[in-house]
Order: sequence, then C-alpha cells, then structure tokens
Amino acid sequence: MATLQGMSGIDVRCMISELGSHLPLWVGKIYQYDPRILGFRLNGEEKTRHHFIIESGRRAHLTEHLPPAPPNPSGFSMLLRKYLLGGKILAIRQHGLERIFEFVVGKRDTTYHLVVELFDEGNIVLCDEEYRIIKPLWHHRFRTREVVPGAIYTFSGPQSADRSIEEIAEVLNESDRDLVRTLATSLFLGGSYAEEVCRIAGIDKETPASAADPDRVQRAYQQLLALAEGGGKAIAGASGAWVVQEDYEADGEVFSRFNDALDAFYPRVEGRFEEEAKPRLTREELIRRQQLDAIAKFEKRIERLEKSVEAIYGNYALVNDIINTLDQASRERSWQDIETVLKQSDNPVAKAIRAIHPAEAAVEVDLEVPVKIYVHEPLEANVGRYYDQIKKFKRKREGALRAMERPFKAEPSKKKEYAFLKPRWYHRFRWCYTSDGVLLLGGRDASQNEDLVKRYLEGGDTFLHADVHGAGVVLVKGETEHMDEAAQFAASYSNAWKSGHFSADVYAARPDQVSKTPEAGEYVSRGSFIIRGERRYFRNVPLGVAIGIQVEPSVAVIGGPVSAVAGKAKVWVVLAPGQYSPNDTAKKVLRTLRQSLGEDEVSGLKRALNTEQVAAFVPPGGSDIVETHEG
Repeated sequence: MATLQGMSGIDVRCMISELGSHLPLWVGKIYQYDPRILGFRLNGEEKTRHHFIIESGRRAHLTEHLPPAPPNPSGFSMLLRKYLLGGKILAIRQHGLERIFEFVVGKRDTTYHLVVELFDEGNIVLCDEEYRIIKPLWHHRFRTREVVPGAIYTFSGPQSADRSIEEIAEVLNESDRDLVRTLATSLFLGGSYAEEVCRIAGIDKETPASAADPDRVQRAYQQLLALAEGGGKAIAGASGAWVVQEDYEADGEVFSRFNDALDAFYPRVEGRFEEEAKPRLTREELIRRQQLDAIAKFEKRIERLEKSVEAIYGNYALVNDIINTLDQASRERSWQDIETVLKQSDNPVAKAIRAIHPAEAAVEVDLEVPVKIYVHEPLEANVGRYYDQIKKFKRKREGALRAMERPFKAEPSKKKEYAFLKPRWYHRFRWCYTSDGVLLLGGRDASQNEDLVKRYLEGGDTFLHADVHGAGVVLVKGETEHMDEAAQFAASYSNAWKSGHFSADVYAARPDQVSKTPEAGEYVSRGSFIIRGERRYFRNVPLGVAIGIQVEPSVAVIGGPVSAVAGKAKVWVVLAPGQYSPNDTAKKVLRTLRQSLGEDEVSGLKRALNTEQVAAFVPPGGSDIVETHEG
C-alpha cells in the first residue's frame, strides 16, 4: 500500500506498468520545486501531454497538474534538461520488486539512465550508458557503494520479481516467523500486500511460514504481480492507495488507473517560491481556503461528468454501435485479440476507442472528452453510472457548503511532535548500537547468517559467535571500546538463552579467519562457517537483554545489551531467561513500558510502541522481566 511514508515495491510495479502503456514518450521540461521534489513534462504521440512527479524517498506517479514553473530553475534540473530534454524514453524498468526504477532515455547516439530510489531518504541519479554516475540529487557514501559523480551505480537484490515455487519454498522453510511477516520482509511486499497474498491463497496470515503450502503461496504471489500489472482496481482511501482484486471490498474512492489513485491520495505539491511571498494565514483562513478549494474541485468534477453525459447522448448512435459490437465480440474473443484488431483497423469507430480496460469490460472512447463505456451494459445504464457520480459529488459539495456555515471550534491543544526512526536496511537483522555508537548486527536464521558474512562482513569488522550449538552470527561493524556489550549481544541472542543458561562463552575472529571452504571430506551446512587460526574468547558472559523506548534523537523501540540500552532509552525493562514464551514476553514488555509512560506520551508514541516492534528484540526461548527503569 502507498502511504504517506512512501510506496511499496508492488506500488512501484503497478505505477510503471501504467506509465509504460503510454510509450513512446519524449522528455520535456524538468522542474525542481524543493530539495526533494521534481516534476517532468512528458510528451507522447499525437500531441498528448503527461505530467510526472517524483518526491525522493516517497512517491512517483503521473499527476493531473504540475505547480507553476519556478522563476529560477535549480542547477540539478538544468543539468537534467541538458542531458535528457528531447530524449526518447526507450524503457521504464523496475529492479526486481525493490523500490527502485529507472528511465532509459535515448538521445542522439547515446543512452542515459535516470535511476529513482524511493527507499529511505531516496535519490534521483543520472547515469551514462555504462551506469557511470553523472550527477545524483544527493551524494552518499556507504560501506558497500558510493553514489557520487564518477562512480558506477550498482543495484542489489534479485533482478526479477518472479519467484519459482522452489524459491518460495526455501523462503518459507527458513523462516521462524508467521506467514504474513515472512512475505512482508523476505519478498519485499510490505504488510498490506502480504495480507492480500494470504487472502488470495486462502491461508490464515498467522500460520507459521514453514507450515504454509508453497504452491498456494506462489500462485497467490503471481496473482498479486498480475494485479500490479493492470489486472485489478485502484483505491484511494484515508490510509493510502493500493490495487486489489475486483471482488475485494474496501473503503475509499475507486479509480480506473492506479496513478490517478496515487494523485488523489498524496497531497498536492505547491510552488514553494509562491508560498514564501504569501502572508501567513490564520487557522480559520486556512480551513476556509481548503473548503473553497474542495467546493471548486467538486464543481469541476460535476462539470466534467455532465460533459461526458452530453457527449454520450450527442454520439448516441456511435456509442450504441460500440456497445453492441464489443459486447458480442468479447463473448467470442479475448480482449487481447480485440485490442489487436482495433489497433489495425481504419474504421472511424475503432479509431475513437483510445484505451481498453479488460478487467472492467470497458473501453475509453474519445468523444472530444474521454468517456468510459461498459460494453456489457446498455447505453442508459452507462449514463446512469455518470448520474450516480454527479449525485455523489453534488452531495459532497452541499456538505462542504453546510460546513462553511458552521462556526469554528476552538483550536485544540497541540500534541508534542515526535520524529520517528526511519526504517533502515539493517532492521531486518537483529541490531543494536553499543554505548559508543558502533553498530551490532545478528542473524535471525541460517539465511541471514549467510547474508551477513557474504555481503556485510568487511575489513575492520569483528566476527562474534557464542560457543553454543545453533548460535547466530554477530558482526561488530567497526572498533568499539565496549566489546563486553557485543559479547553479551551474541550470548543473549543464542540458544544459550533458549536452554535456560545464565552465562555463555563467546569467541571473536577477524574477517580473514572466516571461511566457507571446508577441508577435504568435510561439509559446511548453510549458515555455518569455518574459523581458522586463534580465536579471542570472552568467558562466562552474563546473559541479559534490555528493551526500551527511545525518544531522542528519534522515537524507536530499541533492545540489546543492558548498558547500551540504558544509556539511550527513556524507559526500559531488563529480561533474563525464564518461563514466558517470546510472544507473551513481548506483550508483557509492551504493557510495562506503557504503564511507565504518561497517557499523552503513549498516545504520541503509539506509532512505534507496538507488539511487533518489541517482539523484534525478544530473545529466543522463555523470558522473565526482572527489572524496570526510567531514565
């Protein structure tokens, strides 16, 4: 689901699938409205015009209108114009199911790649034919890659969104979580679409992933991909915009195109340069302006719908002919065949049809205004659809007019605003920061152990492992003066906790000592490694985990070694091996943390303070709460 925080990989797939249907396109003017937002004018065949907006790290979609052009173009927009203006968009591609897509633009005798990142803070990166970076919107230097001029832009993760039944089975079998959380994280679906896959598959979302039928899950996953490529209906509601099956009932306004749903859901971008010159409005003036804008919007929609009705009646014979012809044809041939015939036909009736919507058995007809006609319904029923919409918007307009007549209520007291921790790439692992700010990463299963060593173990890091069978890999990402905290992290999130021990031995090794290559005749299982050379041991490390709520510099549930958490959390509890299951422990910790905070604080922090966030830091096996502290 596309939310105010951003779009998911499925949302991106659906958006570019619709955008790709407009190809060929040519790049027109490019504008930058603020540090994160760019607008593109895209020119199509037969003088068609499209407006496309990108908000780095958040959203990208076609929009009905772009704000007025800034009086002084930014340096980045001018550079993009220099390289891309007039270029032909050859392809629009998503990388796997990641929140990354690119425009492939041909200009003269070369090709450029404009890569758009919609994860974390996001980025917009202009690259040459070899993916050498010409200029990014933001310069970034990471441990594994650099996004700076002259560097090669590299992609990570699977190249394709398709997953075979064997791949799905591997993901399910290696997960120790329930089905919906496994799909959300391992297949990059996010919570809403993971639930949709469970619904399509007919499997309870709380079913353990390892117990789910891979065949049913794979078929449901492929069906979701098909929905994203134009097989479903688009909805914009209060919580977000998403695409679902035609038979799915959901609150919100239904659109024929997902880009329209995105445009309706996300706030309209205003020219920042205009806002600076305007005087600051009072709360009452802002509300009155919003009410007037809403009324104007309703009247515009009513006018557009009434013109559609007039166009249908003004072309009565043509519309009736389209309904009768396509109703009969669709019962004998596929919509794909019908679309091919229409494109090849010189018949004026066929030429009037601008688009086909197979899922709705409808076509869009150019009657000087675009009109959607449902071919399995008579002409009067089609007109009735438009009259129903006209009535709906008239009711909304009357409601807005009545709201303008009501007196303003007193302005409510403002709640404290919190900045919440943004999701990071390493949050899928066990993670914590030491007291001196060094990141600790731990594997939750064999697959994550492999991933940590193969992709993230670098020179200068330290490899840690509890001297217990089945313990997870822990990486210390840099030098720290608090190796005691790192050792406690490794010991506590190992099977020593599950076995009820209160201490364990932990050993450390350098990256060059860690190998996957066995000696002759030996075998190394998935998630296991060979350590060669002398190890550094930490003996009798006490087990203990603290879980708390941090409010500065950003709000987040944190967990890990007791001394590391105590230095950062406002309220925290200390766990020791005990009798309560991980799920019950998470609920008890959440209840204890909420009781230690005031009601106003709990209300403001509830976005972060929930069972799922707490459960991510609960050790395997039984636990007891042994201490509660307030900072």
